[in-house]
Amino acid sequence: MIARKRPADNAKIQMTPMIDMTFLLLVFFMVTSKITKEQRKMDINLPVAAAARVPDDFSGRDTINIDDQGRYYIGDNLSDKTAVKAHLKQRFIDYPPLKLSVRADARTPGKQIKEIMQLAAEAGAIEVIFSTYSK
Repeated sequence: MIARKRPADNAKIQMTPMIDMTFLLLVFFMVTSKITKEQRKMDINLPVAAAARVPDDFSGRDTINIDDQGRYYIGDNLSDKTAVKAHLKQRFIDYPPLKLSVRADARTPGKQIKEIMQLAAEAGAIEVIFSTYSK
């Protein structure tokens, strides 16, 4: 038998689709990062805690803000208790598991803190963190 040499295949990789995907991912992460920062942009005087620490993973958290008057904000949009409850339940259905970040003003009445904890529990939140400044 005579072994014949096969001609080398000139395999080429198309770079254009790879570059397109890279730019799409870059735009996606830039946009979602901005949305997350906008939810925490509201001017709230956070309390100070000696044992405060930054969570390892902040992704996938919904942000609820409570001002010093006890008014609820979903991100930076004013809401009431029923709207927050409906929002959290829908968020749990759409994107489980529900993780919540609560930014409450230092002068927020304790009643609102208790209410938001109850709303989070009813909606099925697995983790609720409160934003504070460290000493």
